[in-house]
Amino acid sequence: MNSVSPNIFVKDLNQTINFYKQLGFSLTTTVPEEGDYLFAMMTCGNVIFMFQTFESLGTDLPKISRQNGGSLLLYIQINEIRKFYDQIKSKVSVVKGLEKTFYGATEFTIEDNNGYLLTFAEDEK
Repeated sequence: MNSVSPNIFVKDLNQTINFYKQLGFSLTTTVPEEGDYLFAMMTCGNVIFMFQTFESLGTDLPKISRQNGGSLLLYIQINEIRKFYDQIKSKVSVVKGLEKTFYGATEFTIEDNNGYLLTFAEDEK
């Protein structure tokens, strides 16, 4: 295995794209290329997220819940966590503020516009 790129299902793709742009992500691919998007790929450094509308699923993959949020937390390792936290904390919903964990990482957790949790972490020396 070489990588994992989650495909996250959302209700409002344009709103999701705008939210993730605030975090420093760039839009790299959309389907269709213009108009009302059904799918978008966004990247930031080596992190790749794919977003797809619930509507585009149709009746495929009935096991996928058609609700925003859920029991998923995306753990993202970054550099300069304190600087990043200061840049975004007033623009997002912070669930858990910046703190040093028992295992030595500095972390904080936010909720995205779809109810998914993102934990950003750095092993500060």
